Amino acid sequence: MTKNLLSSALFAGLIAGAVAALLQFVFVIPLLLEGELFEGGERLHFVIDGSPQSDRGSPGLGTEWGRHAMTVAFNLVTYTGYGLILGAIMSMAREMRGIALTAKSGIIWGLAGFVAVQLAPAVGLPPELPGTPAAELGPRQVWWVATILCTAVGLALIAFADKGIVQIVGGVLILLPHLFGAPHLDTYFGVAPPELSAEFAAISLGMAAIGWALLGYFTAYFLVRGEEA
Repeated sequence: MTKNLLSSALFAGLIAGAVAALLQFVFVIPLLLEGELFEGGERLHFVIDGSPQSDRGSPGLGTEWGRHAMTVAFNLVTYTGYGLILGAIMSMAREMRGIALTAKSGIIWGLAGFVAVQLAPAVGLPPELPGTPAAELGPRQVWWVATILCTAVGLALIAFADKGIVQIVGGVLILLPHLFGAPHLDTYFGVAPPELSAEFAAISLGMAAIGWALLGYFTAYFLVRGEEA
């Protein structure tokens, strides 16, 4: 069982992580590097004359191969870790609740992980371009972790609880961090165009959703296949 779980998480994490890295190189990193031009002052938005116009376009991936290699490695390690957690929860749900597990149902598991780990925290703290002013790191990290835990537990209560009142508690738990609110500055200001920031946040979350869906699919696929072997 443990061997099957570890191997399933490893294979699923490598596949999902490789695809996620590829998607980031095509869709996300160009926006990130464009944001760094505004952070470093190579491009200006709202210049001295108050014009809201600025040049648009990515500088390309460049030749920072060490940085790009770290991006790939980070994705592989991160998705493998998530795959291990996801596979363990899948196995527990099947053994304790009799939940059927298939590769297709694994997509739902993966998207649930995306909601808990990335979408719910992004409601209060969306992905930010380099140089974006933000509140102190400590309070933001506490809120981010609390939101993940509350959302994960809330989704589990809604999905597996037998009593409606418990499911309602799960819904309240999901909303709780947002009722308190994420830490934010008292003013709006930044160096990059708001259109670029919005595009970066939306595409980052979209690519993450694809990665999580693939992770759920392949984690379930390898778990089932390993047990049948």
